[in-house]
Amino acid sequence: MPHARPHRIPDSDTRLSVPLFTVGEAARYLDVAPSTLGRWSRSELLITRGSEGGRTASVPFIGLAEGLVLAAFRRTGISMQRIIPALQKLKAEVGVEHALASRSLYSDGAEILFDYSEECDHSLSGLTVVTSGQRVFTDVIRDYLKLISYDQAGWPDVLRLPRFPRIEVVVDPRRSFGQPILQQYGVRVEDLVDRWHAGEKTKEIADDFRVPPDVVEDVLRAA
Repeated sequence: MPHARPHRIPDSDTRLSVPLFTVGEAARYLDVAPSTLGRWSRSELLITRGSEGGRTASVPFIGLAEGLVLAAFRRTGISMQRIIPALQKLKAEVGVEHALASRSLYSDGAEILFDYSEECDHSLSGLTVVTSGQRVFTDVIRDYLKLISYDQAGWPDVLRLPRFPRIEVVVDPRRSFGQPILQQYGVRVEDLVDRWHAGEKTKEIADDFRVPPDVVEDVLRAA
């Protein structure tokens, strides 16, 4: 059956047009190998990326969201070689650029990929399951998609980073220039890490930023 077409995100939207991270930084925050994210970013189908590279920021917020979804797909154990044709089908069915970042993936993607698996490639059955008569993503994908908050138009506006499972670290383009922050305290992860690399004790860092020491330790351990 036809699916509702989502609103297109304008090219001028800063979530799309402003690069925030190098590929290496994005890979670290998404908890994937830099070489893996590098391969994904070289494909226009997979991750939105600017022309710059290396040590220059090239991955915008939307690209980070796409990378988060791809990381979820890969954690099912299915090879990217199998996943890419399914993503091509998904993009065509959703009918919008950056389909991996669209909320339509959450609402319609499981049904589209389930049908594709049934018709074209049964090895992709590990992406979806049938629950109470509905076609839904497997738990690992659903857990990752829950890390994404969407705006009214159906595009990501906040991402919670899987690298930090014990503390809520988010990327919000409207706060701290899109750099990862502790959601509850508004403190940049980079600031905590820089102070630690400078040789300061965890207690000193915690006192200065008014963050509990155990939270600082969790962030430093994950970062």
